[in-house]
Amino acid sequence: MARLSGVLAHPTSFPGPHGIGDLGAGAFRFIDWLTLAGQHLWQVLPLNPSGPGHSPYASPSTFAGNPLLISLPALWAAGLLDESDATGNPGFPPHEVDFYRAAAHKFPLLRQAFDRFRRGAAPDQRPELELFKTEQAYWLDDYALFMALKDTHGGTAWMDWESPLAMRDPDALAFARERLAAEIAFHQFVQFQFWSQWRAVRSYANEREIRIVGDLPIFVAQDSADVWAHRDLFRLRPDGRAAFVAGVPPDAFTEHGQLWGNPQYDWPANAADGYAWWIARVRAVLVMVDLVRIDHFRGFAASWVIPADAATAASGRWEKGPGEALFAAMRAALGGLPFIAEDLGVITLDVVALRDELNLPGMKVLQFAFGDTPANPYLPHNYEPNCVVYPGTHDNPTTITWFAALPPHERQAVQRYLGRDGSDIAWDFIRLALASTADTAILPLQDIMRLGSEARMNTPGLGLGNWGWRFADHQLHAGLGAGLAELAAAYGRRPRREGERSYDPYDYTAPDTAHPLHETGGD
Repeated sequence: MARLSGVLAHPTSFPGPHGIGDLGAGAFRFIDWLTLAGQHLWQVLPLNPSGPGHSPYASPSTFAGNPLLISLPALWAAGLLDESDATGNPGFPPHEVDFYRAAAHKFPLLRQAFDRFRRGAAPDQRPELELFKTEQAYWLDDYALFMALKDTHGGTAWMDWESPLAMRDPDALAFARERLAAEIAFHQFVQFQFWSQWRAVRSYANEREIRIVGDLPIFVAQDSADVWAHRDLFRLRPDGRAAFVAGVPPDAFTEHGQLWGNPQYDWPANAADGYAWWIARVRAVLVMVDLVRIDHFRGFAASWVIPADAATAASGRWEKGPGEALFAAMRAALGGLPFIAEDLGVITLDVVALRDELNLPGMKVLQFAFGDTPANPYLPHNYEPNCVVYPGTHDNPTTITWFAALPPHERQAVQRYLGRDGSDIAWDFIRLALASTADTAILPLQDIMRLGSEARMNTPGLGLGNWGWRFADHQLHAGLGAGLAELAAAYGRRPRREGERSYDPYDYTAPDTAHPLHETGGD
């Protein structure tokens, strides 16, 4: 990768009137702001439907898109909703996602749009929908049936359905497809709307030389269409429940480790069919994004395997993963490996060897860099260029919150390394990331906006209260973008355009009033 920088911001965080950020005006305005800010990468979290705790990492499908991200004004523009449905504001809070109310507001409107479509609205979409259904049949047929069955079972996990459906008896599935044909068609329609809208967002970004970095969790949820439709690829009991689950061992931060509960893969079974499901999975995400961050990369070298009935993760053991063989199969089928390896946590020599053998950039987090010795691998003077540096990730506190909580000796170590007093620590870390020798720097939007604990995206191990941060229109102003562009240019992460005005990157009191962001109320 060239020497680039970008911003980490999930679409759910965008402003808008429908309770959750979506793929409408807020997404396009954010891309405009990235252009102003001289950024060439936009990193998102998984775009899949959220699962328990509203987590995008526990989705009912690793292939599907999140219906709550669908823009209602775009459906109105297509003739599928009334203008009042698309523009009305039910009084949602502006700074956080109200997932339950947003779903209660949006899903009836998605069903209304589907009913109008069935009655003949948006006829120009019909050929594209049929093509979408054909091209995505590998996962879409199972997903749409899974969701239709889940709806009829009141949301119950598939392992608790009647046995013929849970175990995918062919006759039971054929009867269900006939009985639930309308519901299946609804879920196919919703996925098509998501796909169409996201395709427009991605094209808009790519046309402005912005590449999108997606996120691929290594594990999938037990209660998912993926496990239900491909039970032979996972280590399950006869009733379909996991026999062994994923997690991490005890460490200095968690006495008993972390018990995630995702079913472990049967890697020999995956290898037996040439890793076809994995290839299809990666191919699908690469239709949506340009680069992929692979979450928990170390699990491909070895993963912590825990008996499903264990009380804590301490009962687990390390077991070897598929290693290079999986990636060789992907490379042969897909022609390349546009991946970023999330290699944080307990990293052993075999993980480093696999990452380096594949020539994948790993991750560096500045919040992990202080508190021990100058040899800390997260300190910028120890970087190899083939890496991606972050001040913090979606799992970390904002940099301002992190710095305030440090013990005095660690705070002094940060100040000494930076040569600054830390009074503007969020932008001190932005400067440090951009100045580093890392080929790529990704900056959380919350740090760019100098936000505190109210803007944290996720606290690992906390089941509730995550993923809900949103920003308001006025917070994404042109002054921030101009300052970020100035730093990116200073550290060789964007060319300075001829005749371009110079900004003080630490002065955001006077946004560029000539920029269209100002004219649309952006500051």
